[in-house]
Amino acid sequence: MKLEKKEIRRYGVYVFYDKNGIADEYNDVFLRGLKEEVAHLLLICNGKIRTEDRERLGKIADEVLVRENIGYDVTAYREGILKHGFETLSEYDEVVICNDTMYGPLYPFSEMFRTMASKDVDFWGITSFHEVPFDPFGTVSYGYLPTHIQSFFMVFRQSLVKSQAFQDYWKNFPVVHNYEEAIGFHEAIFTKKFSDLGYQWETYIDSGDLEGYTYDPLRDFPAYLVEEYRCPVVKKRSFYHEYGEAMERSGGEASREVFDYIERELSYDTGLIWKNLLRTQNQADLKKRMHWNFVLSSKLRKPLKKAGTIQKLALILHIYYDDLAQYCRKYAEQMPQGTDVFITVPDEEKLEHVKQAFEGFPYSVEYRVTGNLGRDVAPFLVGCKDIVDNYDLICKVHDKRVYQVRPMSLGQSWAYKCFENLLKNKTYVDNIICTFEENPYLGMLMPPVPNHGPYYPTTGKGEWGENFETTKKLARELKLHVDLDPDKEPVAPLGSMFWVRPKALKCLFDHNWQYEEMPKEPIADDNTVLHAIERVYPFCVQEEGYYPAWVMADSYAEIEVDNFRFINRELEQAEMSKTGVQGFRELLQAVRELRS
Repeated sequence: MKLEKKEIRRYGVYVFYDKNGIADEYNDVFLRGLKEEVAHLLLICNGKIRTEDRERLGKIADEVLVRENIGYDVTAYREGILKHGFETLSEYDEVVICNDTMYGPLYPFSEMFRTMASKDVDFWGITSFHEVPFDPFGTVSYGYLPTHIQSFFMVFRQSLVKSQAFQDYWKNFPVVHNYEEAIGFHEAIFTKKFSDLGYQWETYIDSGDLEGYTYDPLRDFPAYLVEEYRCPVVKKRSFYHEYGEAMERSGGEASREVFDYIERELSYDTGLIWKNLLRTQNQADLKKRMHWNFVLSSKLRKPLKKAGTIQKLALILHIYYDDLAQYCRKYAEQMPQGTDVFITVPDEEKLEHVKQAFEGFPYSVEYRVTGNLGRDVAPFLVGCKDIVDNYDLICKVHDKRVYQVRPMSLGQSWAYKCFENLLKNKTYVDNIICTFEENPYLGMLMPPVPNHGPYYPTTGKGEWGENFETTKKLARELKLHVDLDPDKEPVAPLGSMFWVRPKALKCLFDHNWQYEEMPKEPIADDNTVLHAIERVYPFCVQEEGYYPAWVMADSYAEIEVDNFRFINRELEQAEMSKTGVQGFRELLQAVRELRS
């Protein structure tokens, strides 16, 4: 049926779920956009919701229902549909059911509702999932899935709502125990079931021209749909779902591409996305999907697009090996004029040697003797805790010599990697500062993890090493709520050198560290509080609502690209010589089977 050009009355159901019962502001924006198009809006909270959030959202929705979190969103849909009875529901021209698995509206919902009102259909949605009779690449394990409207947003016309088939469908809906049943009992079958009964359906995004190229257009081509089709929403999972999924269907650009388009071209506040993702998702997933990597020029300064908010800078430099003081000075001189430099040393004897090396240094320098406890970490967290809040941005570095690794060039290469990617030259440092200015949710920049010589196994055994439980214990002490997962790598400065907004480490400094908490020399190679601090840094950053990222100078990125390609190519050829030539996931599985 088509809707007549009169005031169209709609009944809306919005299902919300958060494991901690926190409703972030993106819910407000979505509900306000939806409320403009529906006469009556029911908000259903699966599980719990904070009192203040319920009150806030209750000012937008006409009614709020908090229910036990059973049966996923489809069971909540059922409850919302049955709540006022089909006689009342049939008085509305359309019934809208949707959930909080998306951000929007990117464009006014009125555009979509106006377009669909002219369609002669009985039910409709935003996007459809195309039929999957088989997978030519062997990567999808769904079996057969018929073409169907995706259930995150569905609209039922009066012609369908009044039908006995529709009413019986919801009255007799089975108990749902898991996500697979939610898909199998509703999303995957609803469209075909009612289509077979003769009811007409359509989607706002006519992705027929994409059929054969994609199964799930909003997952695979979100920027295309948002830009070309004015799709009013983008799915949350696009920004954190398992990265192998992205690599199977694209070059990995989809999430970042749609985010950049929204930020650059639309009025939707991408800060709403950041705030929700950083609170709820693991940083390893976010880093890969959002590509938290900055490759900055060491030759050309970036133009600053807006007035600078970063006014006060500090360099905190710890020097233990006084014969490396001159080496450190070379990099310290790359900081901008006006930087305050704090140099920490373990004792008075080394202090004299360091002062000689820094004689005539052009910036303000304060020397601090901090003792020989806690390597470079204690001088930062204890020896300089009184000054960190005075600055908008701090660069923390230290001399680096690795005695346990031979030849010495291996350890020196790691030091080179850290210093070159943090303090290469003045132009590069200016670009780092500009990057913080341009990215208000960026909290920490660090060099990539080492991947040469004896450091290569870092990723093989996981960046956690033996330190997950120690770090988790520390995270509890710091009252962190963000996700730590032993199977997902921390985005951590494993060289203990980085740029950071001090307010992004507030929860770490709130601990009020003391020297007595630091291990005494000789320090174990792993599993000490120092190793835990090194890995908890980025989780503190995330806890404070910022994200950690890798940074590389253009000159070093040229090296790193070849390093990564060499490593991957050599491994791939060795593995495929044993397993045969095949796709990435198949190769992984084959190697795992060889190992077992």
